[in-house]
Amino acid sequence: MTLETAILAEPFCAIPDIAAPDMDAAIASARAAVGLPVGSRVVAAMSGGVDSTVVAALLHKAGYDVVGVTLQLYDHGAALKKKGACCAGQDIHDARLAAEMLGIPHYVLDYESRFRDAVIDQFADSYLKGQTPVPCIRCNQTVKFRDLLDVARDLGAAAMATGHYVGRAVAADGRAQMRKAIDPSRDQSYFLFATTRDQLDYLRFPLAGLEKPAVRGVAAELGLRIAAKPDSQDICFVPSGDYRTLIDRLRPQGREAGEIVHMDGRVLGHHAGITDYTIGQRRGLNVAVGEPLFVTRLDPDTRRVIVGPREALLTASLTLDETNWLGDEASIEAAAAANTPVLARVRSTRPPSPARLTLADSGISVVFETGEEGVAPGQACALYYPSDPDRLLGGGFIASTTAVVVV
Repeated sequence: MTLETAILAEPFCAIPDIAAPDMDAAIASARAAVGLPVGSRVVAAMSGGVDSTVVAALLHKAGYDVVGVTLQLYDHGAALKKKGACCAGQDIHDARLAAEMLGIPHYVLDYESRFRDAVIDQFADSYLKGQTPVPCIRCNQTVKFRDLLDVARDLGAAAMATGHYVGRAVAADGRAQMRKAIDPSRDQSYFLFATTRDQLDYLRFPLAGLEKPAVRGVAAELGLRIAAKPDSQDICFVPSGDYRTLIDRLRPQGREAGEIVHMDGRVLGHHAGITDYTIGQRRGLNVAVGEPLFVTRLDPDTRRVIVGPREALLTASLTLDETNWLGDEASIEAAAAANTPVLARVRSTRPPSPARLTLADSGISVVFETGEEGVAPGQACALYYPSDPDRLLGGGFIASTTAVVVV
């Protein structure tokens, strides 16, 4: 198939931002990322998107015994033709067609029940608790990097490869490290902080050294119809983008009225449900006091939304729950006991900030050198070494925060 016919076969959109690929270099890079003898069996996790499809194609071209596996995680009718969705309907169809074109075995596994329990229900419960969840991390942590790895081993694979934009390197001591991708705008290390050492030993990330235009170029060069397919966006299991409607359906108790209260104690208004609000939110408060106000805290017990000035969003420290550690120290507790300097990243779109790991009465604490804005319980905090800022050390979910004292 030529590039022209690939474009004509593509139902999604015109091909955006495609770079002419050096196929030999891309195949060599994939082979280096796998680091196993040619002919080894590798399971490719195929979501139906361009990234994971290119991974399967490159590994096949590199001479590996590739088996494609696709997870069906949900099946909303609206997702069948939704641009930017993932793991349902059209995506499964695309993965199946790509595997057929490549001539590799392909399996579709029904993980709807597991995904609902581990990701969707947890997502809804987090909002009831006044938290701001990151469902992509939960998905990687559970159904993809736990359950799917078991399937890959059962299939006799020596490794499992994914389309994530992160790097993997093996240190002199034989331990695998996770590193940022070469393209900082695509780096997904924040979303993979919970990857354990055992999982990292088994996982491979062939796209770490490629930028997205080159990946699309590989897809077009190989005649793959998904070369111009849009990237997954927003929350995959909310194809409409209206996650509050989903929460209302799953957890109707979140739709209980309460007060909007200034942090100085003044009642400024009322709301129709605490799940409508997140930390740092400014719009949609429907209160007017002559100054910009932001949501600074959510109290699910009293159903109160607490608001205040922007400076009240500054966080001095946070505590971590469900931690994971990939650093040189024996554990995150040992690193915290040594007051280890770190770079702490509290949002995927925000650069890491200098901080220190410490031990507090409440557990592992991250103390920032300067105030960090808009830190929300339920979000993740990924950690990196200041001396090696591309190396992911692990992290945890944010359990609580301590505000900067404004004098």
